[in-house]
Amino acid sequence: MHAGRRFTPVEFMKWTIRDTYWMLFLATVPTLLYFLGLKFLTLPWQPTAIVGTAVAFIVGFKNNASYNRLWEARQIYGAIINDSRSFAYTLRDALGGKQSIVVKRMFYRHFGWLTALRFQLREPRVWENMSDKRNENFRSSHYEIPETLTKVDIELAKYLGQDELSYILSKKNRATQLTALQSEELAALRKDGMINDFQWTQLQQGLMKFTDNQGKAERIKNFPYPRNFSSIATYLLFIFIILVPFALLREFDKLGDGTFLEGYSIWLNIPFSAAITWAFHTLDTVGESSVNPFEGSANDVPITQISRTIEIDMRDMLDEANLPPAIVPKNNIVL
Repeated sequence: MHAGRRFTPVEFMKWTIRDTYWMLFLATVPTLLYFLGLKFLTLPWQPTAIVGTAVAFIVGFKNNASYNRLWEARQIYGAIINDSRSFAYTLRDALGGKQSIVVKRMFYRHFGWLTALRFQLREPRVWENMSDKRNENFRSSHYEIPETLTKVDIELAKYLGQDELSYILSKKNRATQLTALQSEELAALRKDGMINDFQWTQLQQGLMKFTDNQGKAERIKNFPYPRNFSSIATYLLFIFIILVPFALLREFDKLGDGTFLEGYSIWLNIPFSAAITWAFHTLDTVGESSVNPFEGSANDVPITQISRTIEIDMRDMLDEANLPPAIVPKNNIVL
């Protein structure tokens, strides 16, 4: 997540520089050919304007859907924050307080759940965009994805005993199995009389909320923005970008009639066509950069930072002295 006031113009230019070069190239070729005498290359601007209207609608629809996916993802992790805090103090006070070994074990197992979940959500999918050159270049110069700098087994080893770690690493959905271990231990505590039915119900409902939020996050992660909508937006945008320089040739050529620009105003087609197509293409790219809110881009939900915040809060409930440091933005980016 970008945590600054805004992306700077330089950052935006670097992020879109490859596309900008293409827009300039696509505007230069027909302009040069027209200047050299190939006047038949011109197109009427009205059909292109109609295509542009359709592109504006579909890009706007895509951006709206992208923002909804991003905001839902943030709401999910907001719920995880609140549910973790309430689960933590309910568990602590039901099972003997801050010095209880059982409480500490279950707290740390929850940290393991947060860790396993964020690693699962960072796994790449074929439809995601982090392999795009623009995103790779921006990431290499501005930030790093924490989950790519270490391995899940190393991180889980900080919270789980060796037997539990070996068991969890043998599972496919590790986050789910960690929640199942929590439920199994709560059932044993209830059977042994360490918690009553009411306390067990409260704590079990907390685990059910974690399972529900995990499922919601996995739905967003594993279900892409529908490929039919994405494909038609790409195709229409490509057609529009190709048509614009040809549609504006005659208009810019006539623009200089009777002025000192006569015969030369055609060259204005290059910057103006490039600017128009750049605007449409960049709006589409902005939507695409937000549509997968867990992939590790600069616009994602900061699930690593949120997980660390939860860990700090819960360990503070146990009055632990050596709390882990909060994750702070690097170059205004935090994940």
